[in-house]
Amino acid sequence: MEFTQETTSAITLGVPTQEEKPHSKIDQGIKNVIFGSIAGMAGNLVEYPFDTVKTRLQAQSLDHKIFKGPLDCFKQTMSHEGIWGLYRGMSSPMVGAMLENAMLFLVYNHIQMMIKEYTIPAYKRHLMYNKNFADKISLDMGQLCIAGALSGAFASFVVTPVELIKCKLQVQETFIYNNNLSVAKVSNISTTSTPIYTGPLSVIKHTLKQHGIPGFFRGHTGTFIRETGGGAIWFGTYEFVSKWFMNQRAKTMGVNKNSIKKTDLSPMHLMMAGASAGMAYNLLVFPADSVKSLMQTEEEMMQATGKIVNKRGFVTIAKDLYRADGIPGFYRGCGITVARAAPSSAIIFMTYELLRQHFS
Repeated sequence: MEFTQETTSAITLGVPTQEEKPHSKIDQGIKNVIFGSIAGMAGNLVEYPFDTVKTRLQAQSLDHKIFKGPLDCFKQTMSHEGIWGLYRGMSSPMVGAMLENAMLFLVYNHIQMMIKEYTIPAYKRHLMYNKNFADKISLDMGQLCIAGALSGAFASFVVTPVELIKCKLQVQETFIYNNNLSVAKVSNISTTSTPIYTGPLSVIKHTLKQHGIPGFFRGHTGTFIRETGGGAIWFGTYEFVSKWFMNQRAKTMGVNKNSIKKTDLSPMHLMMAGASAGMAYNLLVFPADSVKSLMQTEEEMMQATGKIVNKRGFVTIAKDLYRADGIPGFYRGCGITVARAAPSSAIIFMTYELLRQHFS
């Protein structure tokens, strides 16, 4: 951990100044939830069309490919559904983005606070009277990655049901475009047996009726792996790049690197750090996401291709995917996902940081 001279003095003195007022951790927690929710909504508006293309590419039958690639998927979607086809099923993930990012930033900051409480003398007492005290202490990258991983693990329990609803809505149209999509021309394929969902509530009713509550957590293994590892990568990369920008700014100004904080960075720097985090996260955990998407859309795909629905586990699907397409099969739609992650994560982190700076 790094301590500035000001921080060390504050810990040594152990007495709050007269200007400082009691500060509640509960208040800060509520703000993290609000800021994270707003940031999540802003990012979701940007990324959702890319996510629809990615999900449809991932959810194709392994033996009957519908799309040649991202561009073909985009063209077919626009041709059959128009621009709104790219936003199909967005209401559920919009709520999910709010919940996910609220959970991520809440837990991420809370875990950091717990680490500081157990490693720094008199931390609680100083934080109570000075809300900026926590920002004066920086954790090392290992601690930040642990906080990120735990935040992702907690968020996975919120994300899995939301993504299941989203994925089912995103892919169903690929099997029912006027019964004329290329997949319908393949022998032994039926589009009439595929469940037709009218919206998130329709998916919820179908899932409850057919599979009960556990049905909403279909694909949770993949989501848990993706979010836990991804949380460490997402936050870790963001903090690493942000720290690099802070060090560069300190060199330019000729001051001690500990005197430059994240609040000194420009919105562009925050966006660049966020974009780097988003690309690193999606590139490294994409295989788990591919298996997860296949698990969550397996019922619709099998019914549409005239097969008996036989739910497979995470490992089984991963093996089948590897046998069918090799390593490239795990990265179907990865390019467009990484491309969408850059602006999305850039907006999420910039929005969160600016809200935190202005309203905390």
